[in-house]
This record gives sequence, C-alpha cells and structure tokens, in this order.
Amino acid sequence: MRSILLVLSLVLLVAPGCSSAPSRAPHTPLSESNQTPLSESDQEIARAFEQGSSNVQVKGRGVVRKILSDDNDGKRHQRFVVALESGQTVVIAHNIDLAPRVRDLREGDRVEFSGEYEWNQKGGVVHWTHHDPRKRHPAGWLKHNSITYQ
Repeated sequence: MRSILLVLSLVLLVAPGCSSAPSRAPHTPLSESNQTPLSESDQEIARAFEQGSSNVQVKGRGVVRKILSDDNDGKRHQRFVVALESGQTVVIAHNIDLAPRVRDLREGDRVEFSGEYEWNQKGGVVHWTHHDPRKRHPAGWLKHNSITYQ
C-alpha cells in the first residue's frame, strides 16, 4: 500500500511537467515572440527576389555596406551595395549621366531609394533612380543626408 501511494505521488508530481500544451520557455526574449514585421518595401523586394522577378518598381531604405567602382561601360553609373532592414542586399546603380552623383557617400550611411528592381542571384539591382528625360518611365530618386538626387 505504501509503495502504491509513493508511485501515485510521483505520478502526480511529474505529470504536470509532461503536459503537451505549448508553453513559452522562461528564457525566450519577448522581442522574439513579438517580432516586428518587415516593411512593405522590404517584403516587395524579397518577393521579387524569391520569384526571380525583374522590372518591378520599388522603394526602400537601408545602410550602405560597400561602395563599388563606377560602371563606365555605356552610360555611367555610381554603384554601391545597400543592406535593407531585412538583411537582404541590393546594388544601387545610379545613372550619373542623367542625375547628379550622390556626394560624400560612405559605408554606414543611410539612404532611401525609388527605382526599378532587376533580379540577380546576389540579391538584385535597383536602377532607374533618376528622372526619365523622355517621360516614359516612372521617375526614381535617391535620398542621402536630406538631399534628393534625381
């Protein structure tokens, strides 16, 4: 009888811990359970990348991760890599034959952009970050240090 009571007591003590009900671990940070959703622009760029889409008009913002050399083949482009809030990176190819060069641009600077997304395996390229002199394409732009380049 005593052994039955001992086994029954152990079952009652252990059973609540074996519940299949989901529980939040006490060490899980609150920020992980309530993560902020990606911005609409990051979602749109991520979707275009995942689907391999091109010719998608996008807006976004991020931090300059790397300054690349200018592309001087054909029309000249100022190029740099921007990391979005999502962590995805895109190359910005800004036509400096049609719009002013972004002055004093450095790694770590924040930029905003509007242009056309073109897919590639590395994350994509955003171009058309300038006006269209023929007025056939939506005008794009870059913002850096409160100055708009178009």
